[in-house]
Amino acid sequence: MSIEFEAPKPVVKMQTVLQTVAENMMRSVSREFDENEHTIPWDYIEFMHTAMRSMGGGSLAPQEEKPKEDAEKRPPIGYQMLAAQIEMLSWGDVGMYLVTPGGGLGAAAVQAAGSPDQKAKFLARFADKKPTFAAMCMTEAGAGSDTSAIRTRAVLDEKTKEWVINGEKIFVTAGDKSFTEYEKSGKGFIVVWASIDPSAGRAGMRAFVIESGTPGVQVTKLEHKMGIRVSDTASISLVDVRVPFENLLGSPTVEKTTKGFKGAMATFDATRPLVAASGIGVARAALEFVKEKLKENGVQIRYGLPRSKLTSVERDVIDMEIMLRSAWLMVLKAVWMADNKKPNALESSMSKVKAGDVTTKITQKVVEILGPLGYSREFLAEKWFRDAKITDIYEGTGQINRLVVARQILGYSGAELR
Repeated sequence: MSIEFEAPKPVVKMQTVLQTVAENMMRSVSREFDENEHTIPWDYIEFMHTAMRSMGGGSLAPQEEKPKEDAEKRPPIGYQMLAAQIEMLSWGDVGMYLVTPGGGLGAAAVQAAGSPDQKAKFLARFADKKPTFAAMCMTEAGAGSDTSAIRTRAVLDEKTKEWVINGEKIFVTAGDKSFTEYEKSGKGFIVVWASIDPSAGRAGMRAFVIESGTPGVQVTKLEHKMGIRVSDTASISLVDVRVPFENLLGSPTVEKTTKGFKGAMATFDATRPLVAASGIGVARAALEFVKEKLKENGVQIRYGLPRSKLTSVERDVIDMEIMLRSAWLMVLKAVWMADNKKPNALESSMSKVKAGDVTTKITQKVVEILGPLGYSREFLAEKWFRDAKITDIYEGTGQINRLVVARQILGYSGAELR
């Protein structure tokens, strides 16, 4: 069996396009938008959306492969393409990437747990001429890392065949853009995880697509954060929210299995490598910047010499390059498996753990090498340092993902290894 590490040609083409976007449309305003939290202008969002469409940057949402009748079907690259997009845009500015129109985690949930009809209905929206957003609502005040403890409830109204949902969700990335600004955008949505049978525990968990503008949904708070300050992280209240029966992702039948919970985990298996890719984009930005500054000051990295003959700074830079490349390879394996519909729970969590470690270590080391200027706001290094830490926290903390990895390798259940 041969192993190839060349990126598919469509991915390379897309990366070239998005590098132009990242350099000219994101880096130039990165500091300004970071200093003014949550205030990214809507006309800038529309400008970014139009620019990405006109340059072929595509939509930040996984798309179904359309079968070809008269040619050999090429290998699926949807998640590989998405990871490369996210890495490049996060290299430009991770907070701004998180408010770039596209499906985000909401679309990934539909892709992972939706039926073919649901995918066709909801994912097609991200090719719209209007900026369209989607978000995933999982975390609650009493259900953080333990996602099986969610208390949001969905009850079926037999008369109207609608689901009635009540609950409170917190830390919803792009929750405000996905819901409250729908008058300006396309038909966005949020994916809310709720229980249809609390007595069934994990078996009762289901995901519901709630379209923007639905009565009963209210954004109650926007978080003030250390990093990714451009993006909105919202708390969302759901009071007697009525959702069409067909907007449930998966089966409405509660069985004596954890199938519903596994649907949630399948979503994370698909999205954790994408979050890892985002962190890697931040780390690459910091590493490339410090190498440029070292070169300006006459410091050349002498590759190929024994470590004993290298300076401390040279060893640091080479170590950072090794960490970055190894983390990216783990992401590529995880998204390749997702594209080919192979179980990737182990690889997904491993890529997230690695990227969380690498991103924080590299950005911290870059600040150290740059010294006082690295700590000041003269450079973006301190911002990258602040932006990096979230990689190790959201979409499953580093500790939780280490548990997932250990259970997968050792063959333990969640009850056996906590």
